[in-house]
Amino acid sequence: MNAPSCTAALAAALLASTALCAGGAQAADYARKPFGKTPDGAEVEAITLTNGHGVSATVITYGATLQSLVAPDRSGAEADIALGFADAAAYAKNASYFGASVGRFANRIGKGRFALDGKTYQLALNNNGVAALHGGVKGFDKQVWKVVDVKRGPVASVTFSLVSPDGDEGYPGTLTATATYALDENNDLTITYGATTDKPTIVNLTNHALFNLAGEGSPGGAMGNVLTLASDGYTPVDAELIPTGQITPVAGTPFDFRTPKVVGERLRDASDPQIVVGRGYDHNMVLTGKAGGAPRLAARLADAKSGRVLEILSDQPGIQFYTGNFIDGTMVGKSGKIYRQGDGVALEPQHFPDAPNKPAFAPVRLDPGQTYRNVMVFRLTTQK
Repeated sequence: MNAPSCTAALAAALLASTALCAGGAQAADYARKPFGKTPDGAEVEAITLTNGHGVSATVITYGATLQSLVAPDRSGAEADIALGFADAAAYAKNASYFGASVGRFANRIGKGRFALDGKTYQLALNNNGVAALHGGVKGFDKQVWKVVDVKRGPVASVTFSLVSPDGDEGYPGTLTATATYALDENNDLTITYGATTDKPTIVNLTNHALFNLAGEGSPGGAMGNVLTLASDGYTPVDAELIPTGQITPVAGTPFDFRTPKVVGERLRDASDPQIVVGRGYDHNMVLTGKAGGAPRLAARLADAKSGRVLEILSDQPGIQFYTGNFIDGTMVGKSGKIYRQGDGVALEPQHFPDAPNKPAFAPVRLDPGQTYRNVMVFRLTTQK
């Protein structure tokens, strides 16, 4: 696509190429309602996608955020498995990134600095004063996106758009971004991110949902969830949680989830210095298989008691695995429960952190005339 201003056309093309149609009865639907206001008075809207099998996804315009994902257990009992808040004011107050669309560059950029075509760009050091994190002080997660399309039928969907001007948070180029959430009758929630630019820039968008398959706010937290990762290696980090540039095999380490393991089984294993520096898991896992093609299975998260299973398919080279290490008990979630360390698991398909400064990592450059794309599928099933 050559016209970066054609937001609707970009969104339609991305949705058409990624939505999965079940071919059954047209039971998927949507509903819209107010979700409160931001502190500066901007109206926020919630769009809820539903299908005929008890699955629903609520997305709000603030941050194009996945506010809720309701899934049935093996007996049909429904529970919300995504951490989040009850209204727009709570999202603005807590700045937690729960479920948000984060960008322009998700994850960390060391020293908040990168070079492009011989010019160095300095970003805000909004991560402990040592790195740029998730797009900056007012990244995509803290802006109200525009609803450009909603649909019902075999696939219910909503498409959001956001225009980030040249120089926004220090990034070059006017970036036109889209986020499409599509729910089908196979219980697949597909999120498709797209972007175009009028000037060379860097892009890395993802969704920062934190999940607990036992149910959001459940007393035992999410560390009892069972995780499988399609990953033979990970990128170790330094004391500032910036990748060193190396890829380390997971074999023989607490990062080996190639076979199913309880998330919290080795979470406090102080014999591994990477667990110590991350205060748990906060690392980029290198996904097996080819990036850039059809989404392949990246992760599987399950709760043995309820039987709920979440599979994540991705077309990206990596997935950030984060165990909510910095959730400190000061936030009250949408069900009135206090969120604590370990109450959610984030599995964020994306390019590698600090990729602009690591030549060995896959490039994150976007030029005029190109279309950035990140497709992730959250597939809900149950097990006995």
